[in-house]
Amino acid sequence: MIISVSLENWMSFRDRVTFSMIASREHQHMERVPRVEKYRKGILPIATIYGGNASGKTNFFKALNFVRNLVVDGTRPDSFISVDAFRLDAQATNQPTRFSFELLVEEKIYEFSFTVTKKAVLEESLTEITSNSERELYKRQGEIIIFDKKFKNQDFLEFASKGTRDNQLFLTNSVSQKVENFRPIYNWFDDNLQLIAPDSRFEPFERFFNDRHPIYETMNKVLQGLDTGIVKLSGEEIEIDNIHLPQSILVKLQEEVKVGKSARVRVEPRNDRIFVTRNQKSGELSAKRLLAYHPQTDGALIPFEIRQESDGTQRVIDLIPAFIELSKSQSSRVFVVDELDRSLHTLLTRSLIEFYLASCSAKSRSQLLLTTHDVLLMDQQCLRRDEMWVAERDVRGVSSLLSFNEYKDVRKDLNIRRSYLQGRLGGIPHIFLGGELSCSEHEQVGGKG
Repeated sequence: MIISVSLENWMSFRDRVTFSMIASREHQHMERVPRVEKYRKGILPIATIYGGNASGKTNFFKALNFVRNLVVDGTRPDSFISVDAFRLDAQATNQPTRFSFELLVEEKIYEFSFTVTKKAVLEESLTEITSNSERELYKRQGEIIIFDKKFKNQDFLEFASKGTRDNQLFLTNSVSQKVENFRPIYNWFDDNLQLIAPDSRFEPFERFFNDRHPIYETMNKVLQGLDTGIVKLSGEEIEIDNIHLPQSILVKLQEEVKVGKSARVRVEPRNDRIFVTRNQKSGELSAKRLLAYHPQTDGALIPFEIRQESDGTQRVIDLIPAFIELSKSQSSRVFVVDELDRSLHTLLTRSLIEFYLASCSAKSRSQLLLTTHDVLLMDQQCLRRDEMWVAERDVRGVSSLLSFNEYKDVRKDLNIRRSYLQGRLGGIPHIFLGGELSCSEHEQVGGKG
């Protein structure tokens, strides 16, 4: 679980900002707030970020994506680190960018921090936080990495540290060097943190071909409950030669899909979802295409290609598996969704959120972070004040993040939506178009001249 995230000098976040998931003292919806009794903390299961266009919402999403990629994928030798510092201040452009995460991993809290430029990792540290003390597991300053003296494998740790490149995190290199001390932190970024962009597509769709898969029945029930008109998802065999793919991709499939292997293919612009395998007996490539089945008036089911579904329905198909995963009692996934409401009706968006929140309890360990423009979700009947945040950009182009819980006049009985739209809480676009967009007499359709 994410406890807090701090950013400084990242894209529009020039000044240091901290995004916290620690529950405040308010009593609303306490029954669904996860508790970590060892630390006497409540950690929020959800956070929503509102704000006008270009306010910084997506930049926060990009920050999490950047950190995940830097930790999990690392960097190539002699390559630049793809960090994006604040660009509207000449001094800031040449200053380092800082990130700090507090995470709950396997019921322990860790703080993982690092400072980078495009050329190098300047600082890096990992600290284990107990209920009454802190233990710094390692600290890096430039090329020097110092480890906690309690580690028994000091020689091996120092050997692994010497192989860490300037443009690489030690956490990443430690896993490649088979250092097990810090693997749980790496695994959290690799397995638990999942990011969904507005144009992301659900990848393992082949599970919808198997009616015995655990997600199959739940997925179809949710699709029906959300009034999509779809009764079920399934697949049909399709000749590999009938798939409209570039020759280069077909060649790659022939080379890489061996017996026992598979590949997922998304065909643009048709948006077909194709699953390719190699037949064990014939040795030939075979393929299945994802289809959505709708009922006819006589009750018979008729298949629709995914491209024939609305953008909203396609978005739902891609989002529901994430919400099913979040709602599992043993899930520890953290899903971060940028523009959750993209192409979705507001009641459908709210239904997905309520579907997840209904599964949350004091023992839950999953989280949902999302950005949205849907102000109808700004409702204290659904969300706590500390679960609603606003992103705002000032006259310098600098973004900030502020929780509604930090406003003194945001009471539990306040109509937050109305106050927000009236501009009393910030985070709305400042529009000064006036009449500039009106056509002149000569530009109007049917005008003279």
